[in-house]
Parts: sequence; C-alpha cells; structure tokens
Amino acid sequence: MSDKPKVSSQSQKELDKVDAQFQQFNEQVNNLTSDSMNAAPAETTEPQTKLSSREIAKKDVIHLKPRSSISSREPFNEKFREDYNFAKEYVTFIAENLECIGQTIDVWTKPFPGLPAQWWEVPVNRVVSAPRYVAERIKGCNYHVLSMVERPSSADQYGNTMVGTMIASSKKQRLDAQPADPTRKSIFMGASGF
Repeated sequence: MSDKPKVSSQSQKELDKVDAQFQQFNEQVNNLTSDSMNAAPAETTEPQTKLSSREIAKKDVIHLKPRSSISSREPFNEKFREDYNFAKEYVTFIAENLECIGQTIDVWTKPFPGLPAQWWEVPVNRVVSAPRYVAERIKGCNYHVLSMVERPSSADQYGNTMVGTMIASSKKQRLDAQPADPTRKSIFMGASGF
C-alpha cells in the first residue's frame, strides 16, 4: 500500500474527522446482530390469492416432486428421525412470490444433514402439495430493511458529532406460503402460527 498523501494540517484534521466518522459507522454496522434485526417489526401484506373453501375444494391440487437432487456423503443422524418424519409429511398450501408477482419460485432444500439437496419449482397462486420442509423454507424467505435514524451519536475527539444510526427498520417477506384451507385446524408449520 502507498503512504498517505501529504496535506496541510487543516486538511489533515478534516481527513481525521471523516476517518473517525467512518470508523463509528463501521462499528454500528458490526453491532447489528441477528437478535436486533429479528426484533424489527414485520411488514404485513395482503394475500395475493383469496380463495374460498369451496373454490379450494374444486381446484386440482398439484403434487410437487423435486426437479433435481444432489446426494449427500454425510450419514443421517438418527436422533433427528422423528423430526424428519414430521418435516417430510405432505401439506397443502398456496405459495406467493411477493417480490416478482406471478413468477414461479425456485428453491433448494436440505432440511437435515445426510439428506440430499433438492431443487423444487413451486408454482405460485395455485393449490400445491409438497413436504412441510418446502413450505417452511418458502415461508422463511425474508429480508431486513436497514435505514439510518437521524439522532446524534457520541462526539469524536474534535467535538464533532456524527448524526445517524443504522437500524433494522422492518422485516419484509419475500416469498410466502399460506395453508390452502385456513378454516381447518392445521399443524402446517408448527410454531409459526399455522
């Protein structure tokens, strides 16, 4: 690396001030933990597909199978056999692509070590049947919206204060999977309210 260019003392003070602000900003970004991000409120969206129970009963259910599979060399841990048996049960749901409306969802799954990685093509806004781990994988596709909040931070050595703190303002769902028949009691995805 090359040495710093030689500048006047006033310019050097300004460079030091900017460097301190960058260091403080870098600390804020590094202090964003997954716990603080997960505490951000989730944005609510309206379902794209609104079907009644009668319409769902009339619709043909598309039974999905993986399009491709890649085997695994690691052995399956038998301690997780009961969890695996629950996760592989077929459930009926409606998948939605909230970012690219109407676009088919391509998703890879590998629910447990020792199982093959599988590629699924899930049609959206249709009643489909797939293993529970596919629906959970789709339901788990979200991201955090980061923003700067205008509030003064601590002062640096020159008495300057940096304004703005990076926070996770909200959590946005990218893909979603809803139970096909919300009137029936379902153990669709366990703790996530289904």
